[in-house]
Amino acid sequence: MVGLGNPGDRYARTRHNIGFEVAALAAERWGLGKLKKHYAGLFADGRTGLGGPRVGVLLPQTYMNEAGRSAGPARGALGVDLDRVVAVHDEIDLPFGEVRTRLGGGLAGHNGLKSLKAGLGGADFHRVRVGVGRPDSTDPEIVSAHVLGRFSEPREAVAGLTERAADELERLVGAPEGDR
Repeated sequence: MVGLGNPGDRYARTRHNIGFEVAALAAERWGLGKLKKHYAGLFADGRTGLGGPRVGVLLPQTYMNEAGRSAGPARGALGVDLDRVVAVHDEIDLPFGEVRTRLGGGLAGHNGLKSLKAGLGGADFHRVRVGVGRPDSTDPEIVSAHVLGRFSEPREAVAGLTERAADELERLVGAPEGDR
């Protein structure tokens, strides 16, 4: 599993970093331990619970548009089939609060997904798309400021979105629900 975001405090708690937040929550729920520096990112692995599937959680410490430089080598070293990779990312084409999954598909101009496609060798990986909403403009600077900005929604609503996305991630990987 690859949580997409940007490293550093400057980007913490921004819309663009919701992938980091969801993946870190899943790793915490599964008791994978502290994320450690590996594969040009922060990485932890283990089982999702007693009898659960084995998972690896990677938070690339490259900038989002270079996430494939971290995910590609991790996939190769771990021998993971492309259709077993799950990317968790922000999605401006979904209203705030929606969570959807899909296998493969277009990249919708998302630079993190473009980099993953290049680094992983294809686009046929699973995605957990976390709706962060779109601003009322198509101006690239306004859109960029929106995704790189902190959430304007109440903290409880953002926490609920993160929880729902982590629930969907658990469903997708087949984690035992009783281990939360």
